[in-house]
Amino acid sequence: MKTEQFLVPGVSCQHCVHAVKTEVSKLAGVQNVEVNLDNKVVTVQAGESVAPASIVAAIQEAGYDEVSPVAA
Repeated sequence: MKTEQFLVPGVSCQHCVHAVKTEVSKLAGVQNVEVNLDNKVVTVQAGESVAPASIVAAIQEAGYDEVSPVAA
């Protein structure tokens, strides 16, 4: 399993958290999704087969166009 983090400046409330978690959790292989409202970071734990681009697309599907990977 790997952990990926993404900066999503538009997340600001519990509705945002729910929207992002719902969309990202739909991806096969995703084990856990956490959204930190304080630092605007989405943390995803997923199997190796889940591409970061797929996670970005899911976050964008939730309505957040500005998504940037966080350097490890």
